[in-house]
Amino acid sequence: QVQLVESGGGLVQAGGSLRLSCAASGGTFSIYSMGWFRQAPGKEREFVTGLSWRGSSTYYVDSVKGRFTISRDNAKNTVYLQMNSLLPEDTAVYSCAASRPYGGYDRTASYNSWGQGTQVTVSS
Repeated sequence: QVQLVESGGGLVQAGGSLRLSCAASGGTFSIYSMGWFRQAPGKEREFVTGLSWRGSSTYYVDSVKGRFTISRDNAKNTVYLQMNSLLPEDTAVYSCAASRPYGGYDRTASYNSWGQGTQVTVSS
């Protein structure tokens, strides 16, 4: 099981940008699909975006399409979430997740390992 540590969260104004990072260790990063989830108070955890282990396929939930971009740097064992045009409804704890080796990228059930989460707060 891979270990994941997120960073980059914080407080930003609506319309601003933020980039989250997730550093992985304990496995072969290049063969894990990677994803980001978020959970706001009183809400269920939401699958935001996923990136296949090949790096060629992505999934985005409709509410973030055109604003968020997931990417990975296999040489640095790191996955990123670039968030632009942020809205107050994006406020949540954002968690990084990894699939099992050669696992899927586009459904919640594909993800097996989780980071601790980082808080993103967007003010109006």
